[in-house]
Amino acid sequence: MPRNIAILGSTGSIGKNALRVIESLGPDNYRVLALTAHNSVDLLIEQCRIFKPAYVAITNPASAAEFTRKYEQTGTKLLTGPDGLVEIALMAEVDTVLTAVVGAAGLPAVLAAANAGKTLAIANKEPLVIAGQLLTTAAAKSGAKILPVDSEHSAIFQSLQAGSAGEVQKIILTASGGPFRCASREEIYNATVSDALAHPTWNMGPKITIDSATMMNKALEVIEAKWLFNVPVEKIEVLIHPESIVHSMVEFIDGSVIAQLGTPDMCLPIQYALTYPARQKGISPHLNLAQLGTLTFASPDMQTFRALALGYQAAKAGLSAPVVFNAANEIAVEAFLAGKIKFGNIVEIIEYCLDKHNASSSISLEQLLEADSWARNEVTRWLKQKSL
Repeated sequence: MPRNIAILGSTGSIGKNALRVIESLGPDNYRVLALTAHNSVDLLIEQCRIFKPAYVAITNPASAAEFTRKYEQTGTKLLTGPDGLVEIALMAEVDTVLTAVVGAAGLPAVLAAANAGKTLAIANKEPLVIAGQLLTTAAAKSGAKILPVDSEHSAIFQSLQAGSAGEVQKIILTASGGPFRCASREEIYNATVSDALAHPTWNMGPKITIDSATMMNKALEVIEAKWLFNVPVEKIEVLIHPESIVHSMVEFIDGSVIAQLGTPDMCLPIQYALTYPARQKGISPHLNLAQLGTLTFASPDMQTFRALALGYQAAKAGLSAPVVFNAANEIAVEAFLAGKIKFGNIVEIIEYCLDKHNASSSISLEQLLEADSWARNEVTRWLKQKSL
């Protein structure tokens, strides 16, 4: 029987690549059972015509109405609103839930899938950053598998196969360094939107590209790694690796360092999460080390890339601190992309919110979402005061 896949966020870059991977693996082995989106109706319709999912969920009611007008839903059931994501995650037919929903919107569905014992392929950072303890606890109780799709965490996951958890000395996350790897602090502070979006290696959406420029993406990955691999923050290191060929590494207690290498292509980690524990031929280009020549590494400057230092701070504090860290960044990045603040203000806003926040004493989903809302409102107030 084919493995039934539900893709939460099929119209984003990860979702589109996941569908390419599934198409290459063949319908006899992998079937797209459900697709979800918030908007992007025309693209979703195109995906439905190709993959013929049994279910579609659209969280935006207006987009759902547009979908109904444009698409003859022969054999496809439409679910509307955020509850549709949860319904899909809980379907008995679904074997694997690949989640790529930006923000906290997909969190209830991810937790539902974990509680139901599904295989979870996690591409977006929010589930583990916002609710890492809740998610990993739920998975441990239900037997759900959590498989990383992020290239760095996939690399760590693959490298960990070489030893046991007790043999791990440290985890090494690699970072491209983004467009400002060699820039001065003044140049970085006053960088334009076009400067920050000019990533030298990866082709990503605007928000993720800005996060790479501040190194916020790596800070979030530190928090994710803490929960994914059950390691203390002190055992997680970040190295700048501009070639983006070594996707991450694990150092073991005997001094061995095991790394996963590959071309900068997201299809490979997506495929490994879908086919795990097996490997199959795929569409990712193969690596030619002789042609590449040289690999370089350097330690990041924590003062220049202050977001990374704040990420370690939030990871150590735990509880609701990572939630505030993530939410403040999201609103600050939106403001920067809209031309309302300078690039350097992004990290200032995040630090302001972390300093002002009183961490929750427990981690219920309701409290975490309240902290998320508090941070977003706090940044909005900061922006209003600045504009006066």
